[in-house]
Amino acid sequence: MDKKLVIIPTYNEKENIEDIIRAVFALPGNFHILVIDDGSPDGTAAIVKSLQATAEQRLHLIERSGKLGLGTAYLTGFRWALEQGYDYIFEMDADFSHDPKDLLRLHNACTEGGADLSVGSRYCNGVSVVDWPMSRIIMSYFASAYVRGVLRMHVYDTTAGFVCYSRKVLETMNLEDVRMKGYGFQIEMKYTAWKLGFKLQEVPIIFTNRQKGSSKMSSGIFGEAFWGVIGLRFRKFVTSKA
Repeated sequence: MDKKLVIIPTYNEKENIEDIIRAVFALPGNFHILVIDDGSPDGTAAIVKSLQATAEQRLHLIERSGKLGLGTAYLTGFRWALEQGYDYIFEMDADFSHDPKDLLRLHNACTEGGADLSVGSRYCNGVSVVDWPMSRIIMSYFASAYVRGVLRMHVYDTTAGFVCYSRKVLETMNLEDVRMKGYGFQIEMKYTAWKLGFKLQEVPIIFTNRQKGSSKMSSGIFGEAFWGVIGLRFRKFVTSKA
């Protein structure tokens, strides 16, 4: 059986973290979880620690001091996953906006569908978003359309944060060269994989707005993505072995 790791970055997710961990562990396939907590003052990390005793070494935790950014959290998780020998590495939010059951579909897209990287997509079959305000849907949808137009990459949900990477993608990419840390990180990772010749496949999902806790989105991370995409268009990409 292949080794699968779900990376979940957290900041103040005490309302969701235990439930999301239990939901992932209830799936078939022996998924492991790595929580990367950025110094949550609400005790998120303490909840994870309390669950580790009964998790049979499937639950792991990295604690960082302060909010260091979504991109740096995932990069930390990717390096750890490669060191530990995982075959498939997933990105997923803690707040149930991504249905844990769809981890199976993302995994199948790689193992049976031939993808190197699969994307849980809100926009490949129209718009599949529940309980978002219309202004946010419009902003997110047209952000992905803007990215698609500038980069000429045929992915409808370029900003998606629900992703499965095969090990060879992360091994080949030069993770030290990933520059965007916020919203643009998701775009940069997909574009880099595509430019290096890997096969990307979108898997339609229904994205549901969080019911507990508060969103961590801000206007600044949209600005980084807007300007960063233009820079990506003209960047030369090399492998980690170059």
